[in-house]
Amino acid sequence: MRVRWAVLLLAFAATTPEIRYFHYQRPVVVAPSSGAGGAQACAVLDASVFPHAEDGLGDLRLYRESVQAPYVIRTVAPVQGKAPRITMLNLGSRAGQTTFDATMPDGQYSDVKLDVSGANFIATVNVTGSQSKGDAGGTKLGSYTIFDLTDQKLGRSTVLHLPRSDFRYLHFAIAGPVKPAQIGGLTVDRTAQSEPHYTAVAETSQMTQKGRDTVIQFNVPAHVPVDRITFVPGVRPAEFSRDLTVFVRPVRTQAANEDSRPIGGYGANGNLLRVHGIQNGHRIDEEHLSVDAPWFQSGQAGSEWTITIQNGDDPPIELKSVRLEMIQRKLCFDAAVGASYTLYYGDAALAAPRYDYARLFVAEKAPLDATLGPEQANPEYQERPDTRPFTERHPWLLWAALGVVILVLGAVALRTAKQAIPRA
Repeated sequence: MRVRWAVLLLAFAATTPEIRYFHYQRPVVVAPSSGAGGAQACAVLDASVFPHAEDGLGDLRLYRESVQAPYVIRTVAPVQGKAPRITMLNLGSRAGQTTFDATMPDGQYSDVKLDVSGANFIATVNVTGSQSKGDAGGTKLGSYTIFDLTDQKLGRSTVLHLPRSDFRYLHFAIAGPVKPAQIGGLTVDRTAQSEPHYTAVAETSQMTQKGRDTVIQFNVPAHVPVDRITFVPGVRPAEFSRDLTVFVRPVRTQAANEDSRPIGGYGANGNLLRVHGIQNGHRIDEEHLSVDAPWFQSGQAGSEWTITIQNGDDPPIELKSVRLEMIQRKLCFDAAVGASYTLYYGDAALAAPRYDYARLFVAEKAPLDATLGPEQANPEYQERPDTRPFTERHPWLLWAALGVVILVLGAVALRTAKQAIPRA
């Protein structure tokens, strides 16, 4: 029993955070506070934290001098999924316009996408919102242009960029060559309480031309998340619609290089669009200059990203830069006046911390700004002692013992066989 408790104590000690077992550290500088008792502070976690931390940032520990300070990692305005497809009501024609109503989901929403069939059309959609069904008045949310410019190779857009709204009912009136039979329904993007914020992971202005395609490549370190790809075009061409593909695969390790089998990856498709001007009397101002990144687990060696823009017979887009971005993550904590803080990470033995502070966290509207200083090697770093059982640390002993047993059993069997042979 005593031996069992000793093993449990050793296992507990092996997973207890200690400053000397962290590989890396970064000072955390908190902006001065006007209050006497301190305040909530938040620091943006930049991309350089992730490669040397464990996947998921579970080994991050914040210290006030030599004592742990509880914290929470807050993802600012995470992207939410699409709501279920919304069924239209009262679809028909009125005064030469295609009209219909829709019951919207609870909560706030913004962009509404209409499912419109057909090609080569431009139409104006007037949207009115109300909280009660059949409200004759309602609130005008604006007029929006939808289009399909297939013949001009400028793509299509049937997205209505509504202001953030929570109306229970919307009324749509479409003026233009779009008939009721061409409306298949609509979907809506739910929004968080604040606009998403992104942090740059990598950026480049280097592009190569391969035939008619423009190719952009990135190498992303291990554990670094990528949520969005943003393109910054120049002035030429003034208008464009280009399809693109994104392919991500893990970096080949030495073991992978010895294996001749190809390494799999993940892909996604997207479209870049910029249309500004007057088309058939309609003012169109539409830009889609970012695409969602494919979900990908980079592993321990990082990942290789290849973005291919398909130009067709058109000249390439002048791109000033292309950025890989991640949704902003902030490390928030209660900062004491005059205290100094250090963030430590790089201890693979640690699991994610569990703080009451994180479970009870309430974000303040205007927390203090905190910034992370440059990454440094921890001058106190020591390797953790190996607390694995003796047999796990020396597995060859098991094979050696097994070999000895086989030899002994073989010798005994041979001797027994000789004794069993009758003498002539």
